[in-house]
Amino acid sequence: MTFDELKTMDDTYVMQTYARFPVDIDHGVNATLYSLSGKEYIDFTSGIGVNSLGCAHPRWIQAIADQAGKLGHISNLYYTQPGAQLAKTLCQRAGMTCAFFGNSGAEANEAMIKTARKYSFDKYGKGRSTILTLNRSFHGRTIATLTATGQPAYHNYFFPLNEAFRYADPTWESVLEQAGDDVCGVMVELIQGEGGVNPLDREFVQKLAGLCQEKDWLLLIDEVQTGIGRTGSLFAYQQFGVQPDVVSFAKGIAGGMPMGGILTGDKCAKVLSFGTHGSTFGANPMSAAAALTVLDILDDGMMAEVKEKGEYLRAGIRSIGSPELGDIVGMGLMLGVDVKGPRTNKELAALLAENGLLILTAGSRLRLLPPLTITKDEMDKGLAILKQTLAQ
Repeated sequence: MTFDELKTMDDTYVMQTYARFPVDIDHGVNATLYSLSGKEYIDFTSGIGVNSLGCAHPRWIQAIADQAGKLGHISNLYYTQPGAQLAKTLCQRAGMTCAFFGNSGAEANEAMIKTARKYSFDKYGKGRSTILTLNRSFHGRTIATLTATGQPAYHNYFFPLNEAFRYADPTWESVLEQAGDDVCGVMVELIQGEGGVNPLDREFVQKLAGLCQEKDWLLLIDEVQTGIGRTGSLFAYQQFGVQPDVVSFAKGIAGGMPMGGILTGDKCAKVLSFGTHGSTFGANPMSAAAALTVLDILDDGMMAEVKEKGEYLRAGIRSIGSPELGDIVGMGLMLGVDVKGPRTNKELAALLAENGLLILTAGSRLRLLPPLTITKDEMDKGLAILKQTLAQ
């Protein structure tokens, strides 16, 4: 099949909800991908943070194949080893108490929202259901998570939205302005991904955690993008000096297989009881087996490597010395680079793809989310394409 044939088929039969680059990907190894025609691309996207082990990692492939040969799916009416083992591993490494598994980041955040509202209803009754979120946040595309998202542009067309969300700027004063007796929780991304790779201030996060404890609000941390090693620790909150009541995860957890979920502390361990929540495919054995392999590979040594690779990319981008690029923000292998013009970040990303480097955008920045296993050689190739493109 040629690219033109593929594009025609997609245009004809697939809902056109994505602004795709004129690029097809057929196969790859780690952070090096190839099109149908054999063109090589260096991947600084990892499928928007999903392919934590890159493409075609042999241990990941083997784990899925072995599990597929035993049991692909059975539902949560019965016990399976991979799901229970995964819950234990995540809880022990995250300092949490129990897990719920779903399929995606939006589903994970839905579970977090439901946990917060039921916790408050069980303890205080009706009327205490509002969740504070931050402007420029992104929490998903279901109606509830879309409403939680603090970007009005995403809300259009889908009215009426869910009730009981309010938005604050990431400042102490703004949070206090939005506070009230109807609040049950505060939901934040420690680094706002889709909103522009905006890291929150550590002191602000710690004060927010203290306020939640004082008011008996739940501290809800959305780590769909920042979690599972992306920032150089299993979860980003482990570098902010706070412990959430509930944390959500998805994207990189199963290295490319669909999975999401939440972890809760003691306070919320029994909130979602029988009949109050569920997921047909949650803790799917193949996804859980893949996730166990991801976590086994992402040990403390690998977390240190993620931080080192992030610093290597920062230094490489700075060394290019282009007036078109500005500040570099983020943690680990979640980086944002200011684009100062004359080209926009989207124009630059399109030109980079044409030249063989796949990169993301967020807000007005370039966004880098390469596989956590990316090699020095692959980073050097990507940086060389960036330098060459900026010189065009």
